[in-house]
Amino acid sequence: MPTTHETTWRAGRFWWDSAAPVGTSSALRAVIFDLDALTDIECDGHREAYNAAFAAHGLDFRWSVTRYRQLLALTDERQRVAAELRKRGVATESDVLTKLLADEIYATKTMLFDELILDRDLAPRPGLVDFVADIFAAGVQVAVVTSGQRSWAEPLVRQLVGEGIVETVATVEDVKKTMPCPEAHRLALCELGITADSALAISGSASGLRAANSSGLASVVITGEGVPEIPAAVAVRPDFGGDTPLRVADCQRMHGRWWSTHKSSAA
Repeated sequence: MPTTHETTWRAGRFWWDSAAPVGTSSALRAVIFDLDALTDIECDGHREAYNAAFAAHGLDFRWSVTRYRQLLALTDERQRVAAELRKRGVATESDVLTKLLADEIYATKTMLFDELILDRDLAPRPGLVDFVADIFAAGVQVAVVTSGQRSWAEPLVRQLVGEGIVETVATVEDVKKTMPCPEAHRLALCELGITADSALAISGSASGLRAANSSGLASVVITGEGVPEIPAAVAVRPDFGGDTPLRVADCQRMHGRWWSTHKSSAA
């Protein structure tokens, strides 16, 4: 990924940190995806790595999709493990022992995840391929942000959306703080050469949504089935397909409507 702007970007606040003046309008020029909006990397990737880590530590339980989705309410992964250990009566002699075991399981999971993720053959979310093709045909740029390692994130992005589609991928190596810090989204804007009012974020988690909002981006949330209403999002969908597939024209309308309201309220 290009890094020509990285030193300047980290040094201070520049034009890409600011929205266009109130009363102006900007066309949609880019869509910035969270990697977990492209595929259900939480349930089909992280969950499976945790189940392998439990087995490696001699624990005879597995996280189901339903249970794992419940635990996603806890933003810290170690807290999720500790909650499960307490629920199952494992290492309850003290909170210190529970935390130590949770840390060990997390470390094992991280190692296993990096090894397993590209072998999982993760599928794109329903409707994603057609949506990305629509974006590309309309001349709208595509970027991806992730808290993952570049070594597996870039190959996974190519696997999910194809070669030559994504302009830039911002990974954990490119930032000092990961999401929900907005650093990755701001770096993506910098690399694309646009301001926040020219882009739409598509997030796959509450953490990604917070990062996008902190970057000044209008954001759509894709989080799978049983999605609650999220007031901070311009739209919430289970996926990109269904009876009303998401298209670039929909994004242009949502983007324009959100910025019109946003700039009017700021006037």
